[in-house]
Amino acid sequence: MMSEADRNKAADILLAAEKARKQAVQLSKTWPDITIEDAYAISTEVAGRKLAAGARLIGHKVGLTSKAMQRSSQIDEPDYGHLLDSMMIADGARIAHENYCLPRVEIELAFILGKPLRGPGVRLPDVLRATDYVVPAIEIVDARLMDPRKIFDTVADNGAAAGIVIGGRPVGPLEIDLRWVGGIMYRNSEIEETGLAAGVLGHPALGVAWLANKLGAHGVTLEAGHLVLAGSFTRVVFAKKGDTLHADFGALGGIAVQFV
Repeated sequence: MMSEADRNKAADILLAAEKARKQAVQLSKTWPDITIEDAYAISTEVAGRKLAAGARLIGHKVGLTSKAMQRSSQIDEPDYGHLLDSMMIADGARIAHENYCLPRVEIELAFILGKPLRGPGVRLPDVLRATDYVVPAIEIVDARLMDPRKIFDTVADNGAAAGIVIGGRPVGPLEIDLRWVGGIMYRNSEIEETGLAAGVLGHPALGVAWLANKLGAHGVTLEAGHLVLAGSFTRVVFAKKGDTLHADFGALGGIAVQFV
């Protein structure tokens, strides 16, 4: 367990790495005794400082909910992070590659809540009843800590959340079977990754349920109007300067960003 002073030092390291766009040494190396509780406390401290500086909380993300992402990261349990208004990026936007340490992109579904969700005891039907609509999303992830990362590093780093792109065709949670929503990630017109939303714990709404129960144990509610990223159902795709990343969700449309 880390002291409060060390947790604050860890938050300083993450914020400095994000500002400098340069990855820092893993927190798990600097503090070998770091715990999951420490990691979430650090993530909360970083988010709290950003909120105090004027950012607005718009939701949360769930990460590492699919076997593809767990194998890719060599971490076998989900995590979560805060989503801030400063992370929103317009569909089709050109964004500066130099704004990130090592940007990657993931295919996800975003759940927009019409009613609050609070655990414990939240199940798949509760998520479907609380969801206003679901919309295609690309998450930009940008680890501020070096590889190889442990779960403590990923959690402390806010699940590496760095950007959110949403677009395409919104659908009601019962309009289609969300398990069979497919996604194809293209980089410069070449297919890089494909997957089905069923890869997220068997159903993407279960990612949202996991999050509601995890946060509920800490007295936190998923609020109406918030956006929840349910977790990627493909492996990450690295983004280089000049790359156009386009996610095709079939009948739900497509979204894209270009790194310049």
